[in-house]
Amino acid sequence: MALIERYHVVAAEREVATGETIKEGQIVSLNTSGEVVLQSATYTAPYGIAGDTKSTSASAMPGIASGWQNRASDSFDETSASGKMTVYHSGGEFATDQFSSNVSSATVGDALYANAGVLCTAAESTVSGVVGRLVQAAGTYPSGVPGVDLNGDQALGGENSNTYLEVKLLI
Repeated sequence: MALIERYHVVAAEREVATGETIKEGQIVSLNTSGEVVLQSATYTAPYGIAGDTKSTSASAMPGIASGWQNRASDSFDETSASGKMTVYHSGGEFATDQFSSNVSSATVGDALYANAGVLCTAAESTVSGVVGRLVQAAGTYPSGVPGVDLNGDQALGGENSNTYLEVKLLI
């Protein structure tokens, strides 16, 4: 559960709806009160991509096992102090591991949609319009830590079989 901000245009701060669990890198919508909620069949209009995590079980630090995440003081809730979440919108490029398995067969330039907060192809989404374009197919992502897995770096771990895709955000 990670988001790597390569380029971004707007980083908004929005109140998070009570009871929501949102992972960094998921697509979010706004409820009728203007609060951030996970994009879903109920909240179909995507607003942006979550830049923080609201959780009680794990932080969203890319590639870090939950036992090593330093968020114990706020129970892994990155929104606990302000009640607000960073939401990127209005463009940018991001790498994320929050996508459905059918995106693995997508090719560069394909349109990406949202379904239950994760990026997917048109075949899976019946509720959202295009939220982005694939700019790098799903694969391993370098961590910057010297090693032997990928271009001289160790691969960055992640939730989706340790693979990331890069998306040009269109919302």
